Amino acid sequence: MNLSTTYMGLKLSSPLVPSASPLTGEVDNIKRMADAGAGAIVLHSLFEEQIRHDTGELDFYLQQGADRFAESLSYFPHMDDYMLGPDDYLEHINRAKQAVEIPIIASLNGISAGGWISYAKRMEEAGADGLELNIYYLPADGKLSAQQVEAAYLLILQAVKMSVSIPVSVKLSPYFSSVANLMIQLAGAGADGLVLFNRFIQPDLNIETMEVNLEHAVSSSADSHVSIRWIAIMYGRIGTSLAASYGIHTGADAVKAIMAGADVTMMTSALLKNGIGHMVTVREEIEEYMKRKEYESITQMKGILSQQKVADPNAYERANYVKMLQSYGMTATKE
Repeated sequence: MNLSTTYMGLKLSSPLVPSASPLTGEVDNIKRMADAGAGAIVLHSLFEEQIRHDTGELDFYLQQGADRFAESLSYFPHMDDYMLGPDDYLEHINRAKQAVEIPIIASLNGISAGGWISYAKRMEEAGADGLELNIYYLPADGKLSAQQVEAAYLLILQAVKMSVSIPVSVKLSPYFSSVANLMIQLAGAGADGLVLFNRFIQPDLNIETMEVNLEHAVSSSADSHVSIRWIAIMYGRIGTSLAASYGIHTGADAVKAIMAGADVTMMTSALLKNGIGHMVTVREEIEEYMKRKEYESITQMKGILSQQKVADPNAYERANYVKMLQSYGMTATKE
């Protein structure tokens, strides 16, 4: 089976891409991922706070919850304890590039348009084939409008695009008031790819200790539905690559995302739960499905169940919600 695909203009041998996580912070893991069939690898993020930790802004950003990401296990750690500093991160890019032949995508994680963005150029110079902007801001300030929050995303993307020549993707959350509109704006501002979606660790309350804790639960296949839905809706409507990230655990999950219109499928939780070798299983499951359904390539499958091509386009929108409620009502009446 031909599993090759194109993501952000990069030619990949497989649509399976390990996403940003501590797993990609070790070169040995990166080698194992490449051997297991990864088409590309997204390195763990270099956080804005790491670059700007010697300024008085760190406390402000931490208080805003800027570090509550799926790849963080707690609040942002002390700088001396963190895995890699800015210079070490650049060296990690270089070592990863020497270790494998597949594309290496660096990741910048921040929320402002400050000087930390200059590291995008340094990442390119270190050998990164692409860059993922993991922009996240928790707008706890009620004075901030939705337009202001979106404008910050666009400003960061535009600043980075002006400083590098490698392709740049933006990793989004599903919590915007108009996800489709923001995706169109980002594509218009030069985004080469959009990664849907980020999974943010949410606070939980311990009613015994009276403390606020952060959940550490990994995702499940059911979590992929929100990514698949928006990829299916936007496929063919914007001129940028689409990546499904969040809830990709099995070959079936990957096939669904590709049929919705994804160019690549990214995973972390599945690898944390089952080990890096799980990628071999996922690849075999994709190939088995393609053989059974007589698909010769990923290209044949891509987008065939997108909203533009599916038999019932309303299934992706409100009509399906109404239909489901009606079915539940009829079941309850019968019982």
